[in-house]
Amino acid sequence: MGVEIKIEGLTKSFGKQLIWGDVSLTIPEGQISVMLGPSGTGKSVLLKTIIGLLKPDRGSVIIEGLDIANCSEKDLYEVRKLFGVLFQDGAMFGSMSLYDNVAFPLREHTKKTESDINNIVMEKMELVGLIGAESKLPGEISGGMRKRAGLARALVLDPEIVLFDEPDSGLDPVRTSFLNQLIIDLNAQIDATFLIVTHDVNTARTVPDNIGLLYHKHLAMFGPREMLLSSEEPVVRQFLNAQVIGPIGMSEEKDADELEQEKGQELPPLPPIPFQQEPSNGIKRRSQRAPGEWLEEQGVTPPPGSFDQNVPMATGA
Repeated sequence: MGVEIKIEGLTKSFGKQLIWGDVSLTIPEGQISVMLGPSGTGKSVLLKTIIGLLKPDRGSVIIEGLDIANCSEKDLYEVRKLFGVLFQDGAMFGSMSLYDNVAFPLREHTKKTESDINNIVMEKMELVGLIGAESKLPGEISGGMRKRAGLARALVLDPEIVLFDEPDSGLDPVRTSFLNQLIIDLNAQIDATFLIVTHDVNTARTVPDNIGLLYHKHLAMFGPREMLLSSEEPVVRQFLNAQVIGPIGMSEEKDADELEQEKGQELPPLPPIPFQQEPSNGIKRRSQRAPGEWLEEQGVTPPPGSFDQNVPMATGA
């Protein structure tokens, strides 16, 4: 079972450079949440702050009653045992086999016997589809396999929170789809809290229960997937629908002249909301809501064509 992450008034700077300020949100337990944002908006910094690798200037990150932004090193060490992290490049030890990479946290943080470690490692490698590759070195396998090995390692301590730092980075669309399906299947099986940082709009539109968007040094919005996919908020609408018209430019923000040129231009219609991707076995996850449920509760009319089996996953500008 996953745990809730409550973030209140979080602010982080590097020197005089403000990364983001006054970020507040609650990441629900057991659900899949995605954090989006243009490059350089501090998405990975947020992950590192949540796990305590970076200290915020102010604010709090509450996990099971403990503020890990302001706790002792001893308490931080203990609460980190709740986490598993998949880093961008997998972060494998190049001289170790996949088996030893996955076994590393167990050997480092537990007193389990090698027999117990073997059982756990092989179980996690089977979960991510790597049985038969355990003796290979990271340099001998594809990028997608390295991601899966990194995910197996993130799962060996049975975490209640799993953080994914751009898991689709460097992967082609087909392998990204396979990885997304694996993430959904794993959430259904272990019921942990998942937080994914990504640039991939298709992933954000189809995988999570919740979506957040960092923009211009603040959290623009965070909430249920259907809330953001039906939002008329300019920056949310532009980013989630991969559109050119809107406040985001090549250098994060458009200048006044660019925005002036767009005045009077008709906005493209909101694309239909696709179905949320389901586990491979067809059994809904515990946190998965029925299509259109949030919209109906809030009295929001979905974009035309929403929840149509024939709606493509991809979105256009």
